[in-house]
Amino acid sequence: RPGGRKKKPVLRHSLELFLRLKGINSITVVIAEEFRDVLADAAKADPRVQFADPGKERQDSVFSGFCKIPEDSTLVCVHDAARPLVTEAEVYNVIKDANEHGAAVLAVPMKATVKESEDGQFVKRTIDRSTLWEIHTPQVMRPDLLKKGFAKVAAEKLEVTDDVSIIEQLPAPVKITVGEYTNIKLTTPEDMPMASSILAARK
Repeated sequence: RPGGRKKKPVLRHSLELFLRLKGINSITVVIAEEFRDVLADAAKADPRVQFADPGKERQDSVFSGFCKIPEDSTLVCVHDAARPLVTEAEVYNVIKDANEHGAAVLAVPMKATVKESEDGQFVKRTIDRSTLWEIHTPQVMRPDLLKKGFAKVAAEKLEVTDDVSIIEQLPAPVKITVGEYTNIKLTTPEDMPMASSILAARK
């Protein structure tokens, strides 16, 4: 719960940002029913907010949410609630790129040195990071592409680790939208002070 003394659930940061954006006609929060009370007031106050049940794997959860989108949607924007620090500008930029190219993903150039190991004990080689990108969310794509991608993933029983990987399976191009390093993913308790610091700096 980054945000200082009056702490706000991580999920609400992302939800409130998307509710502020122009052109968003539906927001589906994929979350188990027992945790939906934290967003009950938001869903009651805004008819665009609805819920979907999570699946076994990430791709199953995304499909569950995808099934709830309005038929007239022109783009699907998939965002990880563990990235509450994404900015409005980042979201608008990746939506713009997806609208032009069919699919787009927020990403930043890889900073860290990356090494490959086959046995988890010894280094096999150092990978050239000049061509590597750290992938963020949102990941945005046309609904027809996502539908075709899901069909192929299901038919071939593929497992994908992120949303645009489904589009890559078609194959179809995915535009890289350069994001910000502050769009961190909160995965450990050590990430929370950094998130709070970033939020404080924006005020």
